[in-house]
Amino acid sequence: MLITAQIVTQEDVISPGWVRVENGTITEIGTGGIQADIYAPDMILMPGFIDLHVHGGNHFEAMDGTPHALKELSAFYARHGVTGFLPTTWTAARAPITNALKNIANLIDQALNGATILGAHVEGPYISPKRPGAQNPGDIRPADQTEFEEWLATGSIRLITIAPEIPANRELIAYCLEQGITVSAGHTDATFDEMLTAHGITQTTHTFNAMRGLHHREPGTVGAAMLIDDIRCEVIADGVHVNPQMVKLLYRVKGADRVILITDAVRGAGLPQGTQYLQDGRTVTVQDAAYLEDGTLAGSTLTMDVAVRNFQQFTGCSLVELATCASLTPARAIHLADRKGSITVGKDADLVLVDRAFNVHLTMVGGRVVWHDLNDFTETGR
Repeated sequence: MLITAQIVTQEDVISPGWVRVENGTITEIGTGGIQADIYAPDMILMPGFIDLHVHGGNHFEAMDGTPHALKELSAFYARHGVTGFLPTTWTAARAPITNALKNIANLIDQALNGATILGAHVEGPYISPKRPGAQNPGDIRPADQTEFEEWLATGSIRLITIAPEIPANRELIAYCLEQGITVSAGHTDATFDEMLTAHGITQTTHTFNAMRGLHHREPGTVGAAMLIDDIRCEVIADGVHVNPQMVKLLYRVKGADRVILITDAVRGAGLPQGTQYLQDGRTVTVQDAAYLEDGTLAGSTLTMDVAVRNFQQFTGCSLVELATCASLTPARAIHLADRKGSITVGKDADLVLVDRAFNVHLTMVGGRVVWHDLNDFTETGR
């Protein structure tokens, strides 16, 4: 299959250019507006978006613990340009998390009618009771080696969020690194010094949210996230969780190689404003994000196409930098950049075709078109 568009590579934008896809892999990239199976010279071909932190959407959640829920999420995310994601658990008792991870494990790298499940992100329960956000405080606990080994045995975990200031959690970091699991600091009250000595932390979870903030006498978790070069920072670019100027500040300090766009979307993503549902017995209302009854943010209703659009508007970054934050940096964070995250010969053909407003018109996963709206442009050569 040949695709002609404005091609966003890891180094530059080829305008116009073409990409050849064979057997699920990118085999050639060239310049010029040649006729192609998918001919969209005025549109932008980007590497498919990778969402490392996403709980749910369109009525479903990863914690539903069913294959049906995960397949529905895969299809929903693909409509918004996502080609790979980590279904994300939340703080709960041992059994529900185990069940969710087993279901995720069964679908990793399977050919679904949507985005590929790349593994799991375990967010909680090993977090700080001082910074629970909307997580259930009653289930927050220090790391338990036996419990974690049960979860590890599912073979699904690629990323875990912990509060590194808690001694038992800190002991877990080295063990996770031995297993190839990325460790992120989140829902944490860690001081700057505690972050400095939390060796092995290479990421922060929804930076600015549910963590000790920046202060001129105590730089806190946020200060450490900005100043420690090895740390990549997730950010929710919905304009609600983080002020756009703070998103811009983070981008200027860290650069595209250290910023990871995420949605942190929950069940209410894609549902009409005013929709209500129960989470852990608490009412959540869909507005410009998801809220508990007391006004606490309970995740976002963001989709990755909107996150990409917002981030470009907030920061003024280039298309190459935008693709880095939405695709390549996430792939690097979970050790998959050898085959995902950029339009590069030899990598998986995970691609998204967008217009200049970043509306998604086609999503390709492993060379398969899993979602499209081909009436929006001229298609030739089929």
